[in-house]
Amino acid sequence: MTPADLSRTVLGAVRRAVEEGALHAPVPERIRVERPRPGGRGDYATNVALRLAGPAGRQARDVAEAIRSRIAGSPGIARVEITGPGFLNFTLGADPAAGLVRTIGERGLEYGHGPALSGVRFGFAPVRELRARVITDTVVRLLGAQGAAAAVEPDGRERITALPARDDAVFERAGRDAALWALLRPAAHDQPLPAAALLVQKEPNALFRVRYAYSRSRALVRAAGRLGIPVSYEPDVSAPGDADQAAVVSAAGGAGSSALLAALGDHPAVLESAARLRAPDRLARHLEATADALLGLQHTVLPVGDEKPSAAHRSRLALAEAAGTVLAGGLALLGISAPEHL
Repeated sequence: MTPADLSRTVLGAVRRAVEEGALHAPVPERIRVERPRPGGRGDYATNVALRLAGPAGRQARDVAEAIRSRIAGSPGIARVEITGPGFLNFTLGADPAAGLVRTIGERGLEYGHGPALSGVRFGFAPVRELRARVITDTVVRLLGAQGAAAAVEPDGRERITALPARDDAVFERAGRDAALWALLRPAAHDQPLPAAALLVQKEPNALFRVRYAYSRSRALVRAAGRLGIPVSYEPDVSAPGDADQAAVVSAAGGAGSSALLAALGDHPAVLESAARLRAPDRLARHLEATADALLGLQHTVLPVGDEKPSAAHRSRLALAEAAGTVLAGGLALLGISAPEHL
């Protein structure tokens, strides 16, 4: 179960509670789930009960119980707890890390795409300014990935505005990939990045890091094949003690894999928020975080020296391959290429 799946499950529970008369409050458009704060429990948490307590005229813990009773027993959720003033805390079923990586393998480049805006139509007015036009085209793709019917049309009512590009010839000077990153990476109200700096193939260049991380994921897969390590979107949890999330995370590289798993799990929510808020920069920042987490883990993926391939190596390889898929899919939504060799 991904965070997006969990969010939809909680939303369904709220909707049922309202329909059954157990809760008198407006059903929110969406529900945010996030990692528990320090001291929290489980894998994810939400404050939806606190948000609904006022409109419902009830204590937040009572609202939380009405929701909890309609979630308990849902597939993929092992435990639902109420903590503090009314937070709902979720412990996912056995091995959520393996489930997440498996889901990415099944969805491929469309991991994170979903039906959140299915049936909604958006029409965008044509714009002449270069940067606003680039952002508009990207937002149309992001909305389409969430199921919306979005297009630029002569009578479109929605208009994207942004601080203009200082160089109208940026595509000719820097090339498509660097130009798109320069225009999309900052928020629309911020100045575009200097495209020339994005041509420098070094770590301070965030675009280079993102594309390099993807190329490293593919290089690791090729090298694993030469070493006879099976390439699969299945973290190996067959070894004794590897049957729960903590064991998988430990086998896959400890704290480094925890950061990468969190980034991969957050990807669907990032795509949805980038679409809803018309903010491609959110996706670009998320790709940076995903790339940095993968680059921090890459040196542990393959055996070194006389070290024999193990279940841990297979788990790390599955995680690295999944990260590469997320990076390639995110770059595609931004219109940027993901070369296997860099």
